[in-house]
Amino acid sequence: MLSADQRGRPIGFTAVLSSAMSKGSPMSHAPSPTDSAALSASPRREGGPPVGFDRDRYIALQSEHIRERQRRIGGRLYLEMGGKLFDDMHAARVLPGFDPDTKIAMLEELRAELEIVIAVNARDLQRHKVRADLGITYEEEVLRLVDAFRSRGFLVENVVLTQLDDDDQSGHGFRNRLERLGLRTVRHRTIPGYPTDVARIVGDDGFGRNEAFSPSRDLIVLTAPGPGSGKLATCLSQIYHDHRRGVSSGYAKFETFPVWDLPLEHPVNLAYEAATADLDDLNVIDPFHLRAYGEQATSYNRDVEVFPLLTALLERIDGSSPYRSPTDMGVNLVGRCISDDAACRDAAGQEIIRRWFQAQVAEHREGAAEDVSSRVGLVMSRAGIDVGDRTVVAPARGLAQQTDAPASAMRLHDGTLITGKTSALLGCSAAMLLNALKHLAGIDEEEHLLSPESIEPIQTLKTSHLGSRNPRLHTDEVLIALSVSAGSSETSRLALSRLADLTDTDAHTTTILGSVDEGIFRSLGIRVTSDPQYQRKADLYHKR
Repeated sequence: MLSADQRGRPIGFTAVLSSAMSKGSPMSHAPSPTDSAALSASPRREGGPPVGFDRDRYIALQSEHIRERQRRIGGRLYLEMGGKLFDDMHAARVLPGFDPDTKIAMLEELRAELEIVIAVNARDLQRHKVRADLGITYEEEVLRLVDAFRSRGFLVENVVLTQLDDDDQSGHGFRNRLERLGLRTVRHRTIPGYPTDVARIVGDDGFGRNEAFSPSRDLIVLTAPGPGSGKLATCLSQIYHDHRRGVSSGYAKFETFPVWDLPLEHPVNLAYEAATADLDDLNVIDPFHLRAYGEQATSYNRDVEVFPLLTALLERIDGSSPYRSPTDMGVNLVGRCISDDAACRDAAGQEIIRRWFQAQVAEHREGAAEDVSSRVGLVMSRAGIDVGDRTVVAPARGLAQQTDAPASAMRLHDGTLITGKTSALLGCSAAMLLNALKHLAGIDEEEHLLSPESIEPIQTLKTSHLGSRNPRLHTDEVLIALSVSAGSSETSRLALSRLADLTDTDAHTTTILGSVDEGIFRSLGIRVTSDPQYQRKADLYHKR
């Protein structure tokens, strides 16, 4: 347990602001002089967008703060990691400068001291839930994460399957598969009344029925393929079993979003609400923190709802809880590493609009009611933005209206708008891609990177032998053809050499992308949105 000062506040939180300022405490609101100077600058990556986040500062401050929390807790520390450790594309989009693997780079500072445990909800396996940004199931994502962590030298030995029922064949089958691969697994059952029935949960009929893993190290990081995987319940269950074994342990949480020391309505926090609109998550002012300290801190509804359970568990185990609010549980220093607030506000606003388009497309594909997109639309209104603030939408729609065919538009880092129209040879996305590469390489826009003569044999192959009704080249086919051409054409080689300059650009298409084009844009790092309609509107079936 953390020691407390005479006013009852746990050491390491608001009560030690004066010393924490030098240690990177999450409870220190005021920026240091270095922070203030950084706020006035907006550095750019070479050829990229403005940078709004100080990655190096974050890695140093955050890793040391986790060490400090472990020292204050004493014994084992179960650290629940919210969001993604690898490929955190959302954080990278709303905090320019926060690379997708920044959190894992931060944990590398602690690599020799920690082990990583993965929790996965068996019900997500049963319904074949997919990680949308990578297009793979949670089952495959667990395996990918194990490989990714181990390739960077992290210890990964245990996987927890949560809410695994007796008759769940897919969950038990995956457990067998993991054990054949040499991983240790434990099973957690569904607990009736969770998280409100504290008496049942903290007892033999609750956590007592769960299997417990045996950690090899005293800093245990809990991560998962996605939200709702049971990370918190896993931490609490382990603390319960540790107590029964006479082992001292505690809990802390790293949740990147919402950022506790940014205002509730800050666009970065609103972007998180838009990203989780399908989960009914809401950002809220932490009422426990406001009551305890008279300070406003941003939290979200699920943490607030489950906080009484955490408090009750810790009180039953140790007689008292070190935490007086959900905010106290956290170790997040992201807010202290924002170097350009305006850049992050702009980036977060764009993310909210992208989430609205994504929800509209998903609802159109599934024939679903516009529940999620309506919620994101309300977030857009609160942020004071609309679709017109996404500069690539109007040019794409204007060209589509002019040509009466699908069209696309892209905004390059220098502000140049590139469009692509549908032709007999190319789809609009492929045309836009070639036009962008020509502009970046300084090639005359009238010059053909691919001659009609080189395209026609590919079209014949598609329609005559591969069963395609669409003779136009997609983005993957264009890039392959351009690569072949580069063997003999200096111009094609020059165009291909500029592909990396498309990373972190924005694009919009007036029709829903097929899975191939979607994958190519994802691989190139192009942030694409689409209007929620198919090219062939009369068809009931659309191949992705």
